[in-house]
Amino acid sequence: MAHTLKVALLQDIDHGSRDANLDAIEAGLRRAAAAGAQLVLLQELHNGPYFCQHEAVAEFDRAEPIPGPSTQRLGALAEELQLVLVASLFERRAAGLYHNTAVVFDRSARIAGRYRKMHIPDDPAFYEKFYFTPGDLGFEPIATSVGKLGVLVCWDQWYPEAARLMALAGAELLLYPTAIGWDPGDDAAEKERQREAWLTVQRGHAVANGLPLLACNRTGFEASPHAGSGIDFWGTSFVAGPQGEWLARAGSDAPELLLAQVDLARSEAVRRIWPFLRDRRIDAYADLVRRYRD
Repeated sequence: MAHTLKVALLQDIDHGSRDANLDAIEAGLRRAAAAGAQLVLLQELHNGPYFCQHEAVAEFDRAEPIPGPSTQRLGALAEELQLVLVASLFERRAAGLYHNTAVVFDRSARIAGRYRKMHIPDDPAFYEKFYFTPGDLGFEPIATSVGKLGVLVCWDQWYPEAARLMALAGAELLLYPTAIGWDPGDDAAEKERQREAWLTVQRGHAVANGLPLLACNRTGFEASPHAGSGIDFWGTSFVAGPQGEWLARAGSDAPELLLAQVDLARSEAVRRIWPFLRDRRIDAYADLVRRYRD
């Protein structure tokens, strides 16, 4: 495994159709490969709009099997460009059974592994429980030629348990395809509190586990399909090191190919001076499996 890894995050808008979005992804992957990237992370549900702003059975038509048409195209690009690629798709597993699924390719058209989103939100404009069955693959890193990838998806990023379990299973990087943004009706102070919380909690996961972390978010305004106010996706995709240090940050309001160099050897050095895994009191954590201590 290489010690220094050049990574790319493809922060983008919705271009209006699956084919248009995949065309934009292909162009972005070619630019990333030309810039020397070895690992590319795409945003959550990159094939179309963030359709979970409402509940409508017709939206299930967006789902596709894995393997399927999108994995065929993305896998071919990963092989041609010799990229490790993390994609995010609406998976049709069976009639009436759908997942929000991340798919990893390791410089090959063959799927190296997948992760099904475990934590499913149900909030105004984020009605994901209507569409997605919670994942059943657990928190298992995916082995690739650049290391073991702890792939999680969006709402998972608020849960320290998910990041910790990936770390305990040997993940060498944490990666989060994401779709998060503001309600345009919120005032500027509330918007900034929300974005800062999002940045802070994920940097905390990097620190607590001594691992680099990549988060790739959507950008641009997407109108609600009904009378809602829509979502202004705040971009701000980033790469942080194992002490939470900024390695690269994207802007909030435009597509961007974000590039960064990640020194994977630093995780070992950081864990030696901050041995959080050594000092965990695993004998005292039994109550973590309870919903709440009444």
